[in-house]
Amino acid sequence: MAERIVVDPVTRIEGHLRVEVELENHVIKNAYSSGTCVRGIELIVQDRDPRDVWAFVQRICGVCTTTHALASLRSVEYALDIKIPRNAHLIRDIMNATIWIHDHIVHFYHLHALDWVDVVSCLSADPAETSKIAQSISDWPNSSPGYFANVQQKVQKIVDSGQLGIFANGYWGHEAYKLPPEVNLLAVAHYLEALEWQKEIVQIHAIFGGKNPHPHYVVGGMATPLDNNSDNAVHIERLMHVSRLIDEATDFVNKVYVPDVIAIAGFYKDATYGGGLSNYMSYGDFSKGDIRDVDQYRVPRGVIINGNLEDVQDVDPTLHTDVQEFIDKSWYKYGNTDSGEGRHPWEGSTEFNYTGPKSAYTQLDVEQKYSWLKTPRLRNEPMEVGPLARIMIAYAKGDADVKQLVDDTLKKLDLPITALHSALGRTAARALEAVLAAKWMREDMDELLNNIKNGNKITFDRTKWEPSSWPSGEAKGVGWVEAPRGALGHWIVIEDGKTKNYQAVVPTTWNASPRDNNGVIGAYEASLVGTPMVNEEQPLELLRVIHSFDPCLACAVHLTDLESNKQIDIRLG
Repeated sequence: MAERIVVDPVTRIEGHLRVEVELENHVIKNAYSSGTCVRGIELIVQDRDPRDVWAFVQRICGVCTTTHALASLRSVEYALDIKIPRNAHLIRDIMNATIWIHDHIVHFYHLHALDWVDVVSCLSADPAETSKIAQSISDWPNSSPGYFANVQQKVQKIVDSGQLGIFANGYWGHEAYKLPPEVNLLAVAHYLEALEWQKEIVQIHAIFGGKNPHPHYVVGGMATPLDNNSDNAVHIERLMHVSRLIDEATDFVNKVYVPDVIAIAGFYKDATYGGGLSNYMSYGDFSKGDIRDVDQYRVPRGVIINGNLEDVQDVDPTLHTDVQEFIDKSWYKYGNTDSGEGRHPWEGSTEFNYTGPKSAYTQLDVEQKYSWLKTPRLRNEPMEVGPLARIMIAYAKGDADVKQLVDDTLKKLDLPITALHSALGRTAARALEAVLAAKWMREDMDELLNNIKNGNKITFDRTKWEPSSWPSGEAKGVGWVEAPRGALGHWIVIEDGKTKNYQAVVPTTWNASPRDNNGVIGAYEASLVGTPMVNEEQPLELLRVIHSFDPCLACAVHLTDLESNKQIDIRLG
């Protein structure tokens, strides 16, 4: 008989996630993914000026904030047929690439690496041997025996104090850990370096967007004054600082992040589990021209079904037949129905209909509704979105940069392309994307500097800023962004100058969705099936699979009693 294992909450993620799996003979036979908190920001923006919506929906997340703002801006600009100045497009893409690199590195070192790295093991490492390993894979300057000995002493002091802090509650010594102590020490040292580095790159958002998190934008471009003669504008000194930050990010990606991922992967080549659906989708992004010019995308648009790299299909987020959300297993309703009907986001709604357990200790009734996440489907197919999806689609489409990166990496590891269909492959794809993002940032920054040098300092076009210039009646728009975690879409319906309807389908909605109206499972659930678990009391392998997606669920529910104005936080199972 299958044993039910419940992990709630899943930690080292953004938001609240519950996972239940059925285990037989130490292998996961079935899995259920439940988002345990509701968002509802779509309701907050109804009837508001569409030019203001980006500032509200940016608060959907405190991690990937800028991506929601960008999707919202693009949805409004699509609806109102606004084309932004080239400089604004470059600045937006530089900021998006910044969050890609920042998010990928923070995810690997601070959220996911501890699934592969045994921190306590590094105490038995030989720092001199770690130094040899480090110098054999990279010319990063922090690689002397003394440097690693100092890191080891820091970890020893933490362990001796009995207060492990960020390293508490780890499954140290777990049988599934494979790294030798010296490689564990290398990874821990770079974990600490990444903590320091990650606060530097986000200065790009502060310079171009005024602050981080939640930088400033504007419908029609960017609120970024470019003026070398003003201390209050983005002048040459600040531009040069951004340029230096891009160079430093490129170095960290190429000399620390990617070598670490490849080195660690070499010890886990037998960890072939966690592949899941092999259905991949990307809306595409980082256009070398206008955002609507799909053929100019550096991240190509496309769909792969059942891992077939020979047949990359198209996707169009404006088509009602392409994107639909189902609620058969979700705590919502569509008018008078709560199941069976899929809706395109333009016709979607956010109507709460909670029928789940009253206690966190009650097992989910998975035959009924069991998640606050809806179930998006592409032409009735479940999809995985994110770095692995983008890499696989670009590889299948023959992108030269991607093919070289992937082939070189697989050659170093002596692995076939099919090895990418795994939790480890998902992790490697994220690192390869960071290489690409750094390259694009450099190219876009060089173009921006050249435009400024030639006298083009325009970042905003107010031609269609006033509602009097907008289409009469109803206007529909969609803004797509390839966020760090995958395909993000914001759909807006504007009527009489106000937001009539708004729906956001985020990457984790695609990946963590519950079953659909046909009982078909989503990416998280599919990836867990077949995963081995050595010790059900310490579900390390389960966490490896889930963390490889970099989950980002909604934050806690907030309700307000209108009579007493007392705010109540509700945390569901």
